[in-house]
Amino acid sequence: MLPTPADLTLDEIQNRFATDEAARAYLEEIRWPNGVVCPHCKNADQSKFWEIKKNTKKNIRAGLRQCVECKKQFTVTVGTIFEDSHIPLRKWLVAWYLLCSSKKGISSLQIQRMLGLGSYRTALFMMHRIRYALKHPVFAEKIMGTVEVDETYIGGKCPVRSEMWKNKAAVVSLVERGGNVRSTVMDRVTGANLQKCVRDNVVVCSPVYSDEHHGYGGLDVKFQHHTVKHSRQEYVRGEVHTNTVEGFFSLLKRGVIGTFHQVSKKHLPLYLAEFDHRYNHRKTTDGERTVAALQMAEGKRLMYHRPTKVPPGQPIM
Repeated sequence: MLPTPADLTLDEIQNRFATDEAARAYLEEIRWPNGVVCPHCKNADQSKFWEIKKNTKKNIRAGLRQCVECKKQFTVTVGTIFEDSHIPLRKWLVAWYLLCSSKKGISSLQIQRMLGLGSYRTALFMMHRIRYALKHPVFAEKIMGTVEVDETYIGGKCPVRSEMWKNKAAVVSLVERGGNVRSTVMDRVTGANLQKCVRDNVVVCSPVYSDEHHGYGGLDVKFQHHTVKHSRQEYVRGEVHTNTVEGFFSLLKRGVIGTFHQVSKKHLPLYLAEFDHRYNHRKTTDGERTVAALQMAEGKRLMYHRPTKVPPGQPIM
């Protein structure tokens, strides 16, 4: 198969991956760029795999292989968000592209209509699987450089400004100027929580810019902390401002209000992962952004019902 062009478009996706076989071959190239790897025992010896031909009469699916080492069978979807999905792979690829290329997101209802899915619930679960793949469980490295931090509230309206936090979910984002963004849902916006969020994600001694929220007061000890006083109509003081993170919040809220209309606090982290991914790959093309997202699908599996074979206490992936 030819390499994916940088300017991959929806029309090219539909032409290149018109069949599930073509879509499966493409996923194999992305997941196994250096050759097949067994998802069960991690065997990478290419001479120790058996390819099993598709046989509909014997209920043998396409792309099936068996590992000589562990004697287990698998396909490219095993151990990914695609596992046990009855949605054709070609439709999955279209959904990935549409999510990654839509600046303000795309609704599950729109995905249902465009892909001809059976129900809205199917489309919603499909999109949540993709968002779950984009979510980083733990960031290995801290961000550095000039960092802006701010908090906002997502959710229903409250007539009393002093109680704006009610019926809303607090979101804290850290943006490295010219770099990436990290967003998280915070149960309570306190000084301890805000400062811990900065310490956990930002390299010590980095310049950190925020507004005059009292919760950031203790950052002066380990960071070059500077604030702008919005209450006094001060928004920029030289290099000190929070315009970058506020611009990200504007895009996030336009997406929530205009595309999704309402997002529950339970699923808000998944939507934040979607917006973070698009922002962090804003300098790439839609095709490159989609490929980067597909490379994160391995080892993640979203399930809302615990399988009977999984013992209590074991996390569901």
